[in-house]
Amino acid sequence: MGNLYIVATPIGNLQDITLRALETLEEVDFIASEDTRKTTILINNFFKGKERLMQDKLFSYYEQVEVQKIPQVVNLLKNGKNVALVSDAGTPAVSDPGFKLIRECIKEGISVISIPGPSSILPSLTSSGLPTDKFLFLGFLPQKPGHRVKLLENLRESLKFINSTVIIFESPYKLVKSLLDIEKVFGDIEVVIVREITKIHEEIKKDKISNLLDFYKGKIKGEIVILFNLK
Repeated sequence: MGNLYIVATPIGNLQDITLRALETLEEVDFIASEDTRKTTILINNFFKGKERLMQDKLFSYYEQVEVQKIPQVVNLLKNGKNVALVSDAGTPAVSDPGFKLIRECIKEGISVISIPGPSSILPSLTSSGLPTDKFLFLGFLPQKPGHRVKLLENLRESLKFINSTVIIFESPYKLVKSLLDIEKVFGDIEVVIVREITKIHEEIKKDKISNLLDFYKGKIKGEIVILFNLK
């Protein structure tokens, strides 16, 4: 029986890769990749002279094909092959494909080994200046406005009992909509916007929602994390 390795990869700065992650990627038989183009960039940077060998291990494993690919991966593992799972960036299965595969492997008695490393959650939290002793990660908010507001309303009630720093992932295309909904539920509170963490254009802004709406009314790019604490 092989092992499934959950391998975290850089979210921006390639130097954030760990030695253990590189060693694991080199030693496994296959690499299940959410985005083979981004994994190829990683391979070409760190495996000089072994690029072709490493690329031959790659196969696509993204959200739209996850259910169909699970039997294939489980079969490889049952036949003694070691497989590394990587997302396009960061830690797999955290708002990325992987959870369903991991659950199936555990069900089948296959060892799942996590190779920890980069994730935007903790760097954003520790850079925000907000309390770090308790935090609540919501991932991406629902697509539909009504569902999004309902979740935020439920969040408001839960925060009355356990005060936590709230962490939310968001795309640049929906940032303004999410900020408007947060303002609708919580008022014009201070929030922290962390954009492009670990990358060249890293940006951290803390301000009232009304001011941030003015600042971000134009087009923006990059990965975004929203954080706030009500106390």
